[in-house]
Amino acid sequence: MDKNSVTGLVLITIIIGVFMWWSKPTKEQQEAQQRYQDSIQQVELVKQQTAIELKKKKDAENAIPVADSSVADSVIQKQLEGKFGVFANAVSGEQKFFTLENNKVKITLTNHGAKVYSVEIKDFKTHDGKPLILFDGDQNEFGFSFFHNNRILNTNDLYFEAGTNSSSSQDFKLSVGNDQYLAFNYTLPQDSYMLDFSIVHNDIDAVIQSNRGGFDLNWKMDVPAQEKGRKFEITYSGLFFKYDQDEVDDLLGRSGDETFRTPIKWIAYKDHFFSSILIAKENFASGSASVNIYKEEDNSPLISTNTSQLVIPYAGGAHTEKSFQFYFGPNKYKILKKYKDLDLKEIIPLGWGIFGWVNKIIVIPIFNWLEGSIASYGLIILILTLIIKLGLFPLTFKSYMSTAKMKVLKPQIDEINKKIPAEKSMERQKATMALYQKAGVSPLGGCLPMLLQMPILFAMFRFFPNSIELRQESFLWANDLSSYDAIVSWSANIPIISQYYGNHISLFTLLMGITNIIYTRINQEMTQSTNQMPGMKTMMYLMPVMFLVFFNNYASGLSYYYFISTLITILQTVLIRRFVDEEAILAKLNANQKKPKKKSGFQARIEEMARQQQKAQTQQRKKKK
Repeated sequence: MDKNSVTGLVLITIIIGVFMWWSKPTKEQQEAQQRYQDSIQQVELVKQQTAIELKKKKDAENAIPVADSSVADSVIQKQLEGKFGVFANAVSGEQKFFTLENNKVKITLTNHGAKVYSVEIKDFKTHDGKPLILFDGDQNEFGFSFFHNNRILNTNDLYFEAGTNSSSSQDFKLSVGNDQYLAFNYTLPQDSYMLDFSIVHNDIDAVIQSNRGGFDLNWKMDVPAQEKGRKFEITYSGLFFKYDQDEVDDLLGRSGDETFRTPIKWIAYKDHFFSSILIAKENFASGSASVNIYKEEDNSPLISTNTSQLVIPYAGGAHTEKSFQFYFGPNKYKILKKYKDLDLKEIIPLGWGIFGWVNKIIVIPIFNWLEGSIASYGLIILILTLIIKLGLFPLTFKSYMSTAKMKVLKPQIDEINKKIPAEKSMERQKATMALYQKAGVSPLGGCLPMLLQMPILFAMFRFFPNSIELRQESFLWANDLSSYDAIVSWSANIPIISQYYGNHISLFTLLMGITNIIYTRINQEMTQSTNQMPGMKTMMYLMPVMFLVFFNNYASGLSYYYFISTLITILQTVLIRRFVDEEAILAKLNANQKKPKKKSGFQARIEEMARQQQKAQTQQRKKKK
């Protein structure tokens, strides 16, 4: 890596650092933001208190009369019918559970709300070995609102009649007489994470009404923590949604809300490695959604709470059926890619632009190919790294040769610097560039190959933390390649250190840092005879130290990849150095300087324009005299 390459890296680091420092809010802005947050909290407290009071009032209004020995059953029934109309018999009942099961998932349904009560993903466990439950019980609220008897009812609060149960299907019906009913039908195909769901209205338009051409579907779900590394489980959790005929958008790793003014196809409540996705066959007309991400300091068993209110278009009719699907399963690219028309694979953040394409076109296919014949994911990462490094070897070789050319020309550059004093920096630079041009050396020759390798570097930065294939897969001392590999840990909270570094030491990160320091040393030896910016040597050694802090909490699979990638680069550099004759390079460059340089057409035109301009200036000076 030559001076220009190093300069490029340093400048990128400085730009990022300066931008972060410049964009950091001032003390006044922080105080204003704190006042704003305090005011929001006050408003939220008022809203919560108001909601509690309204709920109490609603509960009082909807209270079911308690049977009394002095009150006849017929009187109680009339009171219920006065409040709930034809749904009086559905406001109370006995909760029953029904199971749909295949080789992938175990889904429990309940007649209370005719909804999914809990979901267990069979092939996976939590980080502490417990069954992986996406949600359970009151963590999932699901139903749609409608008007009846001058009040708003929600199917989530009503008891349905259950039909015949099987391992693959279950029907629930809310009958109001005379073959008038509302039905929820569930079907679980074999070997699938998809649950088919439909809502059937049969001759019930006179009973349930909506004032805007559709019904509000309300879905609220609490997402429990499943992983060891809570920090990055939060980072990759959030809310995803796809607009009809448009791209997928998200609220990832942050709390927020979104209003849908145009139709959307699906909405996903995403955890780091698992998702619950509701898909509409005919789109949701509009709606809104929000996500509340719980921070590390909240010490909550939940990662997030997701809420959505979606409008299901409804034009009425004697018999209508709306079809949906639930996806309850892993965020695995190979699985989600099968649903091509839905773009479900986009919930996996593989990187934007070229970085995402590198993962989709190169990295994932190679990884899946290796996965089919190799059991150890540590070996898969090693072989994947070897394949990538071999593919990039021509660029590595070209970068080394450019650095070697700059190195052997250093004595001639020193001669230029002796002849031209330091105060004439522009003249020095012009003479140096002229030397490079004669010798056929490009100062950017070492930087360009390095830049071409950057998409691979950043693609891997996204690939490993989001690969469920690495989840709970062990290799050497790392018991989970999708999380950090702590060899030393402590419980004490150390200010600043705990916040940025964590309460542990990751060994693969430590090895990665050591190899980066060695590689930096090798580069320093290669460029020590060239001009260096003041303080550049210290800066280059500071970067591996920064990596030690930054990657300590990241997936050990990523640190392992960077470790062996840097190690292979060191070995390549040592081998190239043994077989490259610097004297032969210098002889070739000296021969190039003696050859007459043919000017390009563009360069000739530029020089001709310069001569014409100089001639015109000379004539003007003569006229003035």
